[in-house]
Amino acid sequence: MNQGKLVLFSGLLLAAYSACGQAQGAGNDTLRISLPQAWQKADEHSRLVELRKTSAEIAEEEIKDARMERFPELGVKGTAEKATNIPIYENGLFSKPSQHEVIHTLYRVGADFYLHLYNGNKLNLKIAEAKTLHQISLIRKDQAVSDTRYKTAALYLELQKSLIYRKLIIEDIADQEKQLQEIKAYYRNGTVLKSDVLRVELDLSKRKLTQVTIENDIRIATQQLNILMGEPDERTVVPADIDPRPDGEKVYEQYLAEALAHSFPYHISEQQTELSKLQLRKTKANLRPKAGIYSEFYYANPQIFLFPYNPYWYSLGVAGLKASFPISELWHNVHKVRAAKLELEKEEIAHKDTEDQVRQQVKAAFLRYREALVRISVAEANVAQAVENARIIKNTYFNHTSLVTDLLDADVQVLQTRFELAAARILAQDKYFLIQNITGIL
Repeated sequence: MNQGKLVLFSGLLLAAYSACGQAQGAGNDTLRISLPQAWQKADEHSRLVELRKTSAEIAEEEIKDARMERFPELGVKGTAEKATNIPIYENGLFSKPSQHEVIHTLYRVGADFYLHLYNGNKLNLKIAEAKTLHQISLIRKDQAVSDTRYKTAALYLELQKSLIYRKLIIEDIADQEKQLQEIKAYYRNGTVLKSDVLRVELDLSKRKLTQVTIENDIRIATQQLNILMGEPDERTVVPADIDPRPDGEKVYEQYLAEALAHSFPYHISEQQTELSKLQLRKTKANLRPKAGIYSEFYYANPQIFLFPYNPYWYSLGVAGLKASFPISELWHNVHKVRAAKLELEKEEIAHKDTEDQVRQQVKAAFLRYREALVRISVAEANVAQAVENARIIKNTYFNHTSLVTDLLDADVQVLQTRFELAAARILAQDKYFLIQNITGIL
């Protein structure tokens, strides 16, 4: 008896703690938000999305930088030097030299210019490579948005499920307390045993402990969702109801077609293969000639370009065409080309493997989604059966034809089946968003 009172007291204390926490949460600003609105906030505040956007901007600047290499190279330079006399060893290296006077101060300022005419098409390939990397960064940014939205949806649904659980457990506790009062009345009349009262009190205290767990689940999910949306940690979030989306018209083949058209890993792998093709072409370009226009113009003092020298300023301009062919690449480039070809083959195999993985993920998500929809129908039938069973057991208990354990088991089944129905509906929604994320259309 003392043990039963202790358990009951503990349960009431935990329930009071839960109610206190709930009252504190109610004092904060309440954010009533739909899932699309939550997505919008998450898109704006997600650190991952922000990082991917920055990476895309960097890749875009690298394209512009590669294009700037089409413009000529232009530079200016200048020097100011001091020169010593020139010692001349007329009688050998170990004899005292005579000093040949020179002009000691030398100045030179000028500019040089170079324009690539042809460089084995490497510049065009470099620009194409930068564009491909930029495309990959854009795909990864979209993938980050999709992953963030799915994570937001998962937390949103988790919070919604916990709120439904809280509503169910509160209603169930109220029903159990009313039933406990009825059993106590029967006990006072001497028609039930004291042990029946203690069993019901113990079961009620367990339900109140479950309520505390659910309240903590709500707080955890709320904080995680608030962090994603850029809201204060303790702000109360009230999600809008979402119905499961059967989407029964679509079959697996349609989902697969969407995945191959929009799947982020598939298209990243596709772009990686394109990068390997460009790398092979760049490696082959090592064996091509190079040509360009160059010029140089400068002012200098003294004039020591032509003899006789004189201490005056002079200017000189030079322009020409420069061409070269890397003969050593005939043997240096052989293994580089082979390695680039093998790298391309590796990326093609990896791309096919990625396609296999996408097909597998779509198939698994499709089947789990259909399974979740079936689970809803089964859970609805189970709730109806559990409610009817509980009604029958309650009547037989108070007619003294069944035990209190049967009554408690029937009540637990009602609560459990209602939890399972709520979980099944949330699971169907989660699987729906998962398959959208996998196919790249979330």
